[in-house]
Formats: sequence, C-alpha cells, structure tokens
Amino acid sequence: MELAADKWDGEIRWGAAASFALHAAAILLLLLLLPRAEPLSSPDDGLSVEIVPQEAESASPPEPVRAPSPDEVRPEAAKSEAEPVPLANDPPAAAAMPPAVPIAPPVPKPAEFLIASQLFSEKVLADTRSKRAREALRQLSGSERNLQLCDLEALEQVRRARPAMAPDTLAPYAMSAEKVSGNSVEVKGGAFRSKRNWYNIQFKCELDAGSGKVASFAFLVGDAIPEGQWQEHNLVAGDGPADQ
Repeated sequence: MELAADKWDGEIRWGAAASFALHAAAILLLLLLLPRAEPLSSPDDGLSVEIVPQEAESASPPEPVRAPSPDEVRPEAAKSEAEPVPLANDPPAAAAMPPAVPIAPPVPKPAEFLIASQLFSEKVLADTRSKRAREALRQLSGSERNLQLCDLEALEQVRRARPAMAPDTLAPYAMSAEKVSGNSVEVKGGAFRSKRNWYNIQFKCELDAGSGKVASFAFLVGDAIPEGQWQEHNLVAGDGPADQ
C-alpha cells in the first residue's frame, strides 16, 4: 500500500511540474507575439523645449467686412482723408516759405514840366493895349527886364493851357526867391492869382541874347495855396476897391 501511495504522489508532482512548464511556455509565446512598444525619445541636444498650446479657434466664423454706405461716412472722416498728413521729417510749410518782405509804397512820379510849343510874350507886347507895358520894360535892364518878360510869358502860357483859370497876376518870388542868371530865369516858388485864389507855379525861361526875346519856356502848375499862408507870403485876393 505504501508503494502505491508513493507512486501516486510522484505522479502528482510530475504532473504539476509539467503543467507549470506548459503555462510558462504559453506566457512567453504570448509576450513574443505582442507588438513591442517604442520607447519615448528625448532630445539629446541639451536644449529646453517649451511647447505653447495653440489657441482654440472660434467655433463661429467671423462676420464679413461690410463697406460703409455714403450716408454713414462722417464729414470729419472725409475731410481727414482728403487732407494729406505731413511726414514727420517734412519741414512745416511756414518754415519753407521765405520771410515776407514789406513792400514799400510806390514813390509818386514827379510831375513833368510842360514845354511850350509856341511863345506868346512878343505877340502880347505888340498889342496896342500893351503900350504901357512896353514903355515899362524899356526902363528896365539886365536881369530885372528878363524876369518881367518871363513873368509875362508865364501868365500867357497858363491862360492858353487852362482857359478856365484866367490868371491876372504873377508873383515869381512868393514862396521862394527866383534865380536869374544871364539869359536864364528859373522860378521854383512862384504864385499866380486866378479868380481871387492863389496857385503854385514853377517855370524855366531862356532868352535870346541878341534880341532879348523869350527863346524857350517850360512850366508846371501846382496846387492851390491855402488862404492861411497868403499873409505870410504877401498874397492878396484883389488889388483894391476897383477889383471887388
């Protein structure tokens, strides 16, 4: 009986060992058939890499851009678009313009002398009504005669050039002294009377040395002399009661 029991016990041990070896072989075969997992690769260059997650896109699509209608454009915006914006490097317009130079008023052109194209003193003295004037001139000589003859020419030239004035008296020395040199007479501050008013006059007179007659004449009629200056320059409105 003991032999049978030992034999039975040996068979059980051998069967257990065989079963264990069979299960171990089946597990090893299963592991060999499974896919091999690849190891995670790590950077070997020693750099630290930071992964930034990308922002999630919006679920709803963006609204399309719509051009504004003309009614929606504000006048201020239109004006700003029309006006160019100066660059920062560009100089201001005021600095680019040269400084304004004040314009001096034009100097008035001096009045020109009227040169007589015809002389009248000789014709006036030849008139029968000038008998007393001819006699008075014969009693004068030199510069005084030349001055009186040029005064007569001046009165007649004004009377012909401006008939409405009708001058009757001339004072060649009224405003400043006359200049008589040889056969030349120059008056810069003379005055003549017309209708009880006095006016400035200038003239240049040249006489012929042989005949003693006026050879050339030029004159310039000026403005009226204010009445407040008459007394200072011995100017009177009339010659007396007969002239009123």
